[in-house]
Amino acid sequence: QVQLVESGGGLVQAGGSLRLSCAASGRTDRNFVMAWFRQASGKEREFVAAINWSLGTTYYAESVKGRFTISRANAKITQYLQMNSLAPEDTALYYCAADASGGLEPFEYTYWGQGTQVTVSP
Repeated sequence: QVQLVESGGGLVQAGGSLRLSCAASGRTDRNFVMAWFRQASGKEREFVAAINWSLGTTYYAESVKGRFTISRANAKITQYLQMNSLAPEDTALYYCAADASGGLEPFEYTYWGQGTQVTVSP
């Protein structure tokens, strides 16, 4: 079992920044993928970004490229999502996810955090 705990959400004005964190514990395997998804009210959960833990390779949704940056701290087994130039359409519940071979779809991830709310005001 792997436990994921997110933090860092909040309310910010458009154009502002937030940094989300996700700490992993339990049976973590260094060869895994950690990702961020988000789900806005009334919409399906969508991919935001992912990082291959051992290679450091990163992947982004087109909607966040150039604004969001995913990174990791190996010693802490923690991933981060730095979000800049936030817009109202970024408002959503952001989830951390992990799996041995996750991709771009929610069903590819076994472990999920509880979510952290990000609200961007106009």
